[in-house]
Amino acid sequence: MIRGLVAALAAALLAVSAAAAGEESPTLAELEKEVICPTCHTTLALSTSPIAARMRAFITERIAAGDTKSEIKAKLVDEFGEGVLAAPPASGFNLLAWALPIGGALVALLAVGLLAGRWARSRPAAPASAGAGALDPELERRLDEELARFEA
Repeated sequence: MIRGLVAALAAALLAVSAAAAGEESPTLAELEKEVICPTCHTTLALSTSPIAARMRAFITERIAAGDTKSEIKAKLVDEFGEGVLAAPPASGFNLLAWALPIGGALVALLAVGLLAGRWARSRPAAPASAGAGALDPELERRLDEELARFEA
């Protein structure tokens, strides 16, 4: 158990260091997935518009100058507005964009659970007079005849 905990901790530390490395030395490919073209409203990775080409050139220039991912995004937001970001920042009113889908999924799971429980309780119980394996006597006689004919 301790080995598993140590392995999980090491994996978490590696993930954090990789994320920090991406912040300090971003690549064009990373930023192309996180920035949207203002004319065609797709990510820069998919856009072929002239403004997207200019934005790629700007990002490449800023990466060469040593800017971090946050600094480059901030400069793009200053020029084009927050709509240029593929994911809204998780602060202020934009926090709703992150909270509503999660809240909606939780409400849906709760509703399905409650409805399933209600459905399971509302099913009619088996008749108490008949045993679990009891058949109608006439049906049982016919079944015995058919089985006897099949076995012969």
